[in-house]
Amino acid sequence: MRRLLVTGGAGFIGANFCHYWCAAHPGDRVVVLDALTYAGNLASIAPLIDAGALRFVRGDIGERERVTALLAEESLGTIVNFAAESHVDRSLEDPARFLRTNVLGTQALLDAARTAWGQDAGQRGCRFHHVSTDEVYGSLAPTQAAFSESTPYSPNSPYAASKAAADHLVRAYAHSFGLPVTISNCSNNYGPFQFPEKLLPLCILNLLEGRRLPIYGDGLQIRDWLHVSDHCRALELILTKSAPGETWNIGGSTQDPNLVVVGTVCDLVDAAFAAEPALAARFPRSAPAQGRSARTLIEHVRDRPGHDRRYAVDSGKIARSLGFRAATALRAGLETTVRWYLDHEAWWRGIVSGEYRQWYARQYSQAERT
Repeated sequence: MRRLLVTGGAGFIGANFCHYWCAAHPGDRVVVLDALTYAGNLASIAPLIDAGALRFVRGDIGERERVTALLAEESLGTIVNFAAESHVDRSLEDPARFLRTNVLGTQALLDAARTAWGQDAGQRGCRFHHVSTDEVYGSLAPTQAAFSESTPYSPNSPYAASKAAADHLVRAYAHSFGLPVTISNCSNNYGPFQFPEKLLPLCILNLLEGRRLPIYGDGLQIRDWLHVSDHCRALELILTKSAPGETWNIGGSTQDPNLVVVGTVCDLVDAAFAAEPALAARFPRSAPAQGRSARTLIEHVRDRPGHDRRYAVDSGKIARSLGFRAATALRAGLETTVRWYLDHEAWWRGIVSGEYRQWYARQYSQAERT
């Protein structure tokens, strides 16, 4: 029986991980620690809380003493650290916020683990797993080989720099203090429960609301798309099979330009409306409800500063050593993602009417159109 602390468990990837882990390991003890900042949504894990599958604690990873006490109180021997500020655009607006959470918060969490677990943490099977991003590696040229675990770090945004610093801290605590750690660097995740500032849910909800689809620059930036369910499966393999001290790249092995991916989402929304006439009544402002293709809402906006052109992750190590391969083809994953947002309107309605709408107005003003 494992006893896990999942930090950031009410966020996008963290919530999906909680659903995955509680279903796959019903006998384990899972405690979620989340500060419920703008992107944390308790509704994402409410069914698990109501069913008694996990305990939720509202708190910040930077609260070192409180986290130390929680680890001791619950005898938690595994930490899965999802807690992070994670959006590049917001990091350009407020870099200090990202440093506080992603760097100082991670350092406080490492200290809490060190204090609670003691010097024999490795012998007792404890594990600190840190979830990071491929953005720490920087940007790739069109013909350059995909990022491997040995690729030098070259972050290009305050967000990426803060995650790179956190990765270095985790490694330093392993080397200096013997803390049993693993790190994973994942590519672009998509799927259920994703906050609508990110590209795919932004496009889906904008399509349903009849708002334009803002595409940075020419839209030919390339990302390696990973369905969040595949990511959760990879994390399970790392937690159950990896030795401490390892770093793992997790990718979806797909490299499609953003403009192509958004076009596919448009086509899937059009197809859903054609198959279900009732959707037009639910979303009357959408383009297909008004007899137009969803693609007519695509508009190019000024590219953001320092926008990385291409990410691609070499997942060869985790495939060879742990047997992981992404199982979700991109189009199939996009189809199920569109379906999820159509079927979970109550989940996202409160978000798009509040803070998200204000952020969207700031981010994509009329002045930014190209």
